[in-house]
Amino acid sequence: MGRIRLASQGLVAGVDEAGRGPLAGPVYAAAVILNPRRPVHGLADSKLLKPQVRAALAEVIQDRALAWSVAKADVTEIETHNILGATLLAMQRAVSALQLTPRHSLIDGNRCPILPCPATAIVKGDRIVPAISAASILAKVARDREMLALDRHYPEYGFAANKGYGTPFHLAALEAHGPRACHRRCFDPVRRALARRGVEVLSLLS
Repeated sequence: MGRIRLASQGLVAGVDEAGRGPLAGPVYAAAVILNPRRPVHGLADSKLLKPQVRAALAEVIQDRALAWSVAKADVTEIETHNILGATLLAMQRAVSALQLTPRHSLIDGNRCPILPCPATAIVKGDRIVPAISAASILAKVARDREMLALDRHYPEYGFAANKGYGTPFHLAALEAHGPRACHRRCFDPVRRALARRGVEVLSLLS
């Protein structure tokens, strides 16, 4: 999804991801080209903002940005490409979906995806580059909403609260119920839970 506000030249996109560390759900990425004539106040690393503040800022970003886009890589792609590869894929999709072509992209972190424009990686860029902060907010809000939807299907894992991260509650639920299709089977806690349940099934059959 995306939106264009105005046409401009010399555009710079901020790009960030959400959801590299969780045990379940897709990894999301967003790209944002801010409008200097319509600044968004209060931008910061999405992890430092309260959920209601993030949600409110996401609406302002979508309204005022020159262009924005949100994309994701699903669990199958995470298992196929590993989490880094899937994250870079989601970033590629987000930049490609922008309705304006950026002159340059600023990427949070230390790795850049292959893009049709020059790109620069900035460690902790979500704390110092407003466009990256805006992208981090859109990616985080979009992913959290998907995890709330997954919670309605699988309430036993507590996704509404833990957003798929390996909290004690989530790990206990993995042991009790096993992984679901939304779990990343290439991540060690999920792999171990699968292995233990396989041993249990074999012991029952023997």
